[in-house]
Amino acid sequence: MKITRNTQKLAVAGLLVAVGVLMSAFSIPVGIARVFPVQHMVNVIAGVMFGPFYAVIMAFCTSVIRNIMGTGTLLAFPGSMFGALLAGLAAKMFRGRLLPACAGELVGTGVFGAIVAYPVAAFILGRDAAIFTFVIPFTLSSVAGATLALAFLIVLSRTPVNNWYRNILKGEVS
Repeated sequence: MKITRNTQKLAVAGLLVAVGVLMSAFSIPVGIARVFPVQHMVNVIAGVMFGPFYAVIMAFCTSVIRNIMGTGTLLAFPGSMFGALLAGLAAKMFRGRLLPACAGELVGTGVFGAIVAYPVAAFILGRDAAIFTFVIPFTLSSVAGATLALAFLIVLSRTPVNNWYRNILKGEVS
């Protein structure tokens, strides 16, 4: 049976979503937000490996599952999807370089995600919050997650798994 490139990408994406969901039990409360550094790690890894489209879809799926399980809030959506988008765009623009992808996660989550989280908190969740309330917790979470992702991807790049994955991206599926 021949396994296609898309099937392998989907399997790896599913595993990364599962990691994001399973590790959502470990959160750090900062103010009125709970930060999940593993989600941001998954965002950077997905952005580098798959690009912005897959990364955003994976962040959305993880957020939906976390909300259904009760381990996340509606703030998970803007907190993860903007970071995933900018991490993927930066990785694509800078040809898979890790530091721009990490910076994309920081700016996407720490700035854009935090600002978009304000109307979610104020109007949907009914919480009183200033517009920049989430900048510090979201930035701290994404710094921790981006650092974890950077370390993971550096280690991964020195293993045979890296060659296997590079072949998937090129379409040379075995």
